[in-house]
Amino acid sequence: MALPDVSVLLVEDDPVFRKLVADFLHSRGAAITEACDGQDGIDKFQRADYDVVLADLSMPNLGGLDMLKEMSRIKPGTPSIVISGNNVMADVVEALRIGANDYLVKPVMDLLAIEQAIHQCLQHRMTQPLTADLEMLSHQELEDNLELLAQNAQAAGQIQTQLFPEPVQKSALAEVSYTLFKQSEVSAYFVDSAMIGKRHMMMYMAHFNPEDNRSAFASVLLRSFINQKLKAHRNGANSVVLEPYNLLCYLNDRLVKSGLDLTVDMIYLVVDTEQHRVAIAQAGQGLRCYIRNSEGIMPLAMHDSLQLGILGWGKPSSQFRSLEIGESLCIVSHAAEHKERLLGNRFTGLTYDSGVSGGGYIQLSLN
Repeated sequence: MALPDVSVLLVEDDPVFRKLVADFLHSRGAAITEACDGQDGIDKFQRADYDVVLADLSMPNLGGLDMLKEMSRIKPGTPSIVISGNNVMADVVEALRIGANDYLVKPVMDLLAIEQAIHQCLQHRMTQPLTADLEMLSHQELEDNLELLAQNAQAAGQIQTQLFPEPVQKSALAEVSYTLFKQSEVSAYFVDSAMIGKRHMMMYMAHFNPEDNRSAFASVLLRSFINQKLKAHRNGANSVVLEPYNLLCYLNDRLVKSGLDLTVDMIYLVVDTEQHRVAIAQAGQGLRCYIRNSEGIMPLAMHDSLQLGILGWGKPSSQFRSLEIGESLCIVSHAAEHKERLLGNRFTGLTYDSGVSGGGYIQLSLN
């Protein structure tokens, strides 16, 4: 399993590790171009075409994430593999969202793992282009990480915390704000949002059952699965990430196969920021979607449905509607105190508070 005539752009600021990897890949037949930082990587990426980019995420003079964003703009679809340290899982997940195909964690003990990652990356590109339903995490990674997180609540909490967005996120089109209360190291609730193309925005909230350390890895897994569909949409493969009903069906299938043995209440919605149209899908009964206006909040009528992660699962409930000027969308857990804090516009992000019930709320307002 060599790499004959495979052109690799290797972007790594550590000269020792860079030479080690370059020499190894060269011995396997690959043509290697080396770059010492993100800006150097961009310069060389612009001057030639590469089969794959292999990049460290933590670099001076333009970090790996910013470099990958620029490369995606310059030549969309070029496969990339990122290498990260053990403590930057949030950067790894963001890299996957940007479009990275795979990741490796330092220290890389076996350089053959890099060769294998390149082979898998190129194989999917050639034999299953764009339509492939790729797994972001292998079964062994699931087992190893689950065992680690189950044993160490503090480590689980630290990894999960890195995934949460800022309490208030503003863009030219919308503003997303949230508060989640946790009563232990790990939050049983998770939220996220992202732009999809130039006019659509997605937002979701999930509640994991049982409420234990598995919630941390489930957060990583859930976000990775959704990132996969974001990447597929940006590459022109499919539009599942724009279709809440189909996305929840996809997530249920992935969670059943994950081996985590948990269930998930989830509401996922997509807003067309130009037409002010929203599509909503709901699984389980642990969360509620509301329309908020100057008079307060009004719950949307959604049919009962089973939680995600159940073998033989039926289907999510769904709804389509238009937003009036001044209306916002909210997803809220069932505790009355959470709705009261939402109405008080108390957005504090992920918050540890043993005196408040676990859960919270997230709100999306169009500009």
